[in-house]
Amino acid sequence: MKSKTTKPLITKALSAFLLLFSLQTFSASDTAGYEIKIVMKKLGEGKKIELCYYYGEKQYIKDSAKVNSKGEAIFKGKEKLPQGVYLIVPPNRTYYDFLVEETQHFTLETDTSDYINKMKVKGSAENELFFNYQKFMVKKQKEAEPIRDKYKTISKNNKDSTKLLQDQLNKLGEEVKTYQKDLMTNNPKSFVTKFLKAMEEPVIPENPPLLPNGKKDSTFAYRYFKAHYFDNFDLSDDRMLRTPIFQNFIKRYIDKLTVPLPDSISASCDDLVARTKPNKEMFKYMVWYLTYTYETSKYMGMDAVFVHLVENYYTKGQAYWLDSAQQAKIWNAAMAAKPLLIGKQAPSLNLKDSTGKYISLYDLKSKYTVVVFWDHGCGHCKKAIPILSNLYDSILHNRGVEVYAVETENNPTEWKKFIQDHHLKWINVHETDEYYLAFAKRNYNVTSTPLIYVLDENKVIKAKKVDSEQIANIIDMIDKEKEAKEKEKTKEQK
Repeated sequence: MKSKTTKPLITKALSAFLLLFSLQTFSASDTAGYEIKIVMKKLGEGKKIELCYYYGEKQYIKDSAKVNSKGEAIFKGKEKLPQGVYLIVPPNRTYYDFLVEETQHFTLETDTSDYINKMKVKGSAENELFFNYQKFMVKKQKEAEPIRDKYKTISKNNKDSTKLLQDQLNKLGEEVKTYQKDLMTNNPKSFVTKFLKAMEEPVIPENPPLLPNGKKDSTFAYRYFKAHYFDNFDLSDDRMLRTPIFQNFIKRYIDKLTVPLPDSISASCDDLVARTKPNKEMFKYMVWYLTYTYETSKYMGMDAVFVHLVENYYTKGQAYWLDSAQQAKIWNAAMAAKPLLIGKQAPSLNLKDSTGKYISLYDLKSKYTVVVFWDHGCGHCKKAIPILSNLYDSILHNRGVEVYAVETENNPTEWKKFIQDHHLKWINVHETDEYYLAFAKRNYNVTSTPLIYVLDENKVIKAKKVDSEQIANIIDMIDKEKEAKEKEKTKEQK
């Protein structure tokens, strides 16, 4: 729960990056440009059509044109478009994809009743190949639909019928594989081939090697799949950035194939960035995307990945797309987060209680310490602090938890009144010296309130930026981890 929100610095510094590079062209000196003529029968004169493109996880509008009296919408530009998968979006928003490749003077003619099957391509061998493939796939899907429908209605006990239907589906699957294989063999340099290969998943060997003890390795399939995940997907080709499959491919690698721990995710991020380094635009996008993702992550502890990325890719001129001011903002954000990562020793605090007596955080000998920065006038604090107080009185204090509550505003009278009105029995501290108060807030990177840290007996940060209601469960988890480590240690000693 927070009273205020602050926009991520990476967003402020790099939000213009996507727009800038998504409009980037292959060569400023290339005056051939592009002219893409779209004919959509039955659409109607005066209707507006948009030319859009994929870029990472989003789609952007590049151009728009109105249908003329001949039923044509013509998109023209003096410079070539970046290559990749684009979209034609009519007023009803039912779009179709096509390719922009080296040849950028061509015509796509179709009918609004069936974009794919009625498509006629003039002047683009790549698009002809692309749409022929789609037509074939649509045909096979239609052939498979009645077989699947019939399969659903037949009893599972009728093995002869189900086998017959399954054989028919398998036959269609083999026909698709043969078509794809022939297409790629006959067109090895085509972007269609590269696009199709990128969707092929690694084939895991049926007979994996055995472990030294002769047993099967239960992790082999996972390790093999991850090791060969990039075999068919070229992250050094920026055309792949402008496809609808790019973002899901990257997210799957991080979200499904990487252990959800900061060190493991950082290693996967390094792998992704290394694969994009041969292509400047891919490198820029990958660094931006990963940095933004982990600066704004909702999962606790992922700011360690953000710090790792900034330290490794925003130094020595690598992030050349940023000016010095933007670079400084991102660097400062990372350096503010670094001392407060999970597992780090919490900064010392020595603040006054309501009687004016200084109380040091490090003098507390509790099993756990909850450090909470709050403001008596903050709307969210007015809800969160009483909840935390009830938990402290009923559960936490009896479990060896102390609360070190820091008032972030210099208004002693109102602060003391809030303490009395809500019967806050924990350690309440504040600071009348504005400089020292600002220093304490900066040391704990307090940008909004309430802000909660959970420390262990050694004042090591175990959790942070959590809600009051989560604290008891977090302590349960920490206790269980301790017990598991102690059991493992005892087992090793034996």
